[in-house]
Amino acid sequence: MPKNQTPSLAIWLLFLGLLWFDSFPGLEAATGKLASIPALYVFGDSLVDAGNNNYLPISIAKANYPRNGVDFPTKKATGRFSNGKNAADVIAEKFGLPLPPPYRSLKGPFKEKKRESAALKGVNFASGGAGIFNSSDKKLGQSIPLSHQVDDWLSIHDEVTGQIRPAEAQVHLSKSLYVVVIGSNDLFDYYGSFKIREKNNPQRYTQSMADKLKDQLKRIHKTGARRFLVVGIAQIGCIPGNRDTESNLHECDEEANRSCSLYNEALVKMLQQLKQELQNSMSYSYFDNFKSLQDINSNPARYGFTDVTSACCGSGKLNAATHCQPISKCCPDRTKYLFWDRFGHPTEAASRTIVNLMLSNDTQFSSPLSLSQLVSS
Repeated sequence: MPKNQTPSLAIWLLFLGLLWFDSFPGLEAATGKLASIPALYVFGDSLVDAGNNNYLPISIAKANYPRNGVDFPTKKATGRFSNGKNAADVIAEKFGLPLPPPYRSLKGPFKEKKRESAALKGVNFASGGAGIFNSSDKKLGQSIPLSHQVDDWLSIHDEVTGQIRPAEAQVHLSKSLYVVVIGSNDLFDYYGSFKIREKNNPQRYTQSMADKLKDQLKRIHKTGARRFLVVGIAQIGCIPGNRDTESNLHECDEEANRSCSLYNEALVKMLQQLKQELQNSMSYSYFDNFKSLQDINSNPARYGFTDVTSACCGSGKLNAATHCQPISKCCPDRTKYLFWDRFGHPTEAASRTIVNLMLSNDTQFSSPLSLSQLVSS
């Protein structure tokens, strides 16, 4: 063989070797490249609601009005409780998927094609105000509780299995990501109801929350789901609406924070037990939202924030006297604020920060796997 052809042959063999090397599962985690997922299915509350509540006729738990959506690509309110995209949207973007549409937007006549397409890429079932329990919000038509969100998933599951062959459907369902962000409203209900507190101490109530969530996760798993991202409850005592506005230090409500910790502890144990019960047929990443917000609160400059106590949109002290509405005062630079409104919904900048922490391999925030490791497993 002539010598001048040797380099070309070497380059060709190297190229083939790289292709072979790149075919190994889990390589993405080692190289920093994210593994692909076929679809993203989202369950939860207003932290990840994409607009399902817009379709509830008598619900007032909606965000389909300004100033919500001021930084969304369309510059219009979509039903997201944010100035822009929420964490579920950011996760979809990270994996190159379209933003999962709200399930309720796919119901009704002449929406079959849209529904079929969304079923294979991802759907958002989350509802602002929703809880793990079927609270009074459900009775009053204010939100869609988790058990009903799972009912809606069963409908989309039928769409998936009806469109592709059984073997393909099994792979699709097992490789997709199921995001669960819920629980805060159950704690708000607990502290807002003397009747509930009279029947349950915080330990008993938070344990029952974890037990109820376990039932719903098992229902989702039974349909073929295998990869779960489960997010713990953040410091709800430190949201603008729960801080002490009469104090110069604006202290957090530590009693509420302790209940968050109790629930998160019960949640971690429940997930470990559930994986054992299911004979390791599920993989999960538990994201400690409590610790992540705690770290951001303690080190705002490290994360690019200048205000981690006030709401960006609102009025009064800490901009937390009223909810965000068209006439509200709105901070000029939303990228510097952690909270969008008095209820503690994150700004888009905060959502992006939180998702980056989910994807990082920092074990103080994620266990037993980070989100990056989960999708590569």
